[in-house]
Amino acid sequence: MPSTSPSPFLHDVLIIGGSYAGLSAALALGRSLRRVLVIDGGAPCNRTAPASHNFLTHDGTPPAAIARAARAQLAHYPHVELMSGQVAEVSGADGHFMALTNDGRRLAARKVLLATGVTDLLPELPGFADCWGISVLHCPYCHGYEVHGLPLGVRGNGDLGFEFARLVRNWSGALTLFTDGPSTLSAGRQAALGTAGVRIEEVPLARIVHTAGQVAAIALADGRDIPVAALFARVPFALNGLTAALGCALTPTGHVAVDEMSRTSIPGVYAAGDLTTPLRSVAAAVGSGNRAGAFINHALIAEELPG
Repeated sequence: MPSTSPSPFLHDVLIIGGSYAGLSAALALGRSLRRVLVIDGGAPCNRTAPASHNFLTHDGTPPAAIARAARAQLAHYPHVELMSGQVAEVSGADGHFMALTNDGRRLAARKVLLATGVTDLLPELPGFADCWGISVLHCPYCHGYEVHGLPLGVRGNGDLGFEFARLVRNWSGALTLFTDGPSTLSAGRQAALGTAGVRIEEVPLARIVHTAGQVAAIALADGRDIPVAALFARVPFALNGLTAALGCALTPTGHVAVDEMSRTSIPGVYAAGDLTTPLRSVAAAVGSGNRAGAFINHALIAEELPG
């Protein structure tokens, strides 16, 4: 017997992920009078960071406070609905997508915006997770100023380690590159770092010495402690499983590939924020979401009034 349950309301846009990119897109779409549903699991990747920096008018504001203010502003737009939860799967096609949440709710939308961010895959190094986002840091543009001039460390090796150390060297003349094992830097790059005063430490790391997330030193496997005020590190990441399930094409860096209009390789599916770029910051996510919202509205307008 066919189901008699009513079909879910067809939103113009379903935004999966309600952090900075998702909320920014919702604002642009709400101001465009679009019927928007934002669903969010409540675990942003920067939830441990005490402050967001390098974001004009919000420099030094806790990320959670920025998100709270954004949700409060969105409450003034009757076309925008915020929902707690997680999307388990998305089916359908451009013009009529169907999403199923983990708790069995069915959602329908003409367009989908993926703003799910990334999940950082932290190494099993004692102390690393305790300090992540506080004094073990991913971005000197976000956090370098607060520790500039202090003894700093970079965890990395090879060409990527060289590039990261060269970048962080701008903020401190007392820098150690921890290769966490034998160096794979070329002789020329090792010499260049040495000339710049960057120490290269090849002994494997044993743990991060810290107090309440604040790094004091890097403990090495040979028993030595190297004092540092912060450690900069880039870690692998994982995307939300929806991207693979939908078949979204990826970039060589493993991010979701989008064109200049924030479109993924799947018609009607857009993406914004950290899952699309290695340039991870609240400011960048807000800008990415704002652009995506505008481009989605333009696509809807073109469908409603073709010319």
